[in-house]
Amino acid sequence: MSTAPAARVPRVLDRFLLTGTVEAVEQLTRGARRIRVTGPSLRDLQWAAGQHIRVLVGDLRAPSNWMRGLRDTLRTYTVWDYDAAGHLELCIVDHPEPGPGARWSASVHIGQRVSFTRPEGRLVVQRDAPYHLFVGEETATVAFGAMLRALPPAARVHAVLELDTPQDRLPLPRAGELTWVHRDGAAPDEGGLLLEALRSLRLPDEPGVAYIAGEARACQAVRRHLTQERGWPRRATIVKPFWTPGKRGLD
Repeated sequence: MSTAPAARVPRVLDRFLLTGTVEAVEQLTRGARRIRVTGPSLRDLQWAAGQHIRVLVGDLRAPSNWMRGLRDTLRTYTVWDYDAAGHLELCIVDHPEPGPGARWSASVHIGQRVSFTRPEGRLVVQRDAPYHLFVGEETATVAFGAMLRALPPAARVHAVLELDTPQDRLPLPRAGELTWVHRDGAAPDEGGLLLEALRSLRLPDEPGVAYIAGEARACQAVRRHLTQERGWPRRATIVKPFWTPGKRGLD
């Protein structure tokens, strides 16, 4: 007789997931929480600023989750900060349509055990870039914060960042060098506000490296602007769509 999937879960967790304990929870803005996790298994991880982890936000032992293909069980979050002593921080931004991940982040508490995959992803700083261009909205600013901290002070930086209001700004490094635009209550419009600000941004004549993240259609529009209107090669753009209306799990 074969073993049911839920019965095999403990062995799967031990093999593929790291586990830590929530040490602190802090509300950074009205819609973003910093969650600090610590534990011996988190020491000396291979992590590059901008990479993400997949957090277990549901119960793998629940048969209903296996019936849905685990779609409500794992959620992807960028690592806000990490140190090799075993401390990892997430900064989770609320979404207009809250799902399992948003409910998990709203209820997480100090002392809670958290399991997640090892860091991965290609949205990382290219250190040989002539300069760095960051373009995205709220969901991109977590990755951008980590990447900006990883840059040397002499690195040239340009950015266009879209938020709802100024009160939604995360504490990003080099904030005075970044261009901020605000929707003021309007819904994201497939990158229209970002594109308007980006077209007005004075950049050096030669291409740098662009990190484009956030809503999928906005990412595509920004890449088209850089490659078709400014003549950048596609290899100079690193795109990471995090979400799009009506669709889950872009990873």
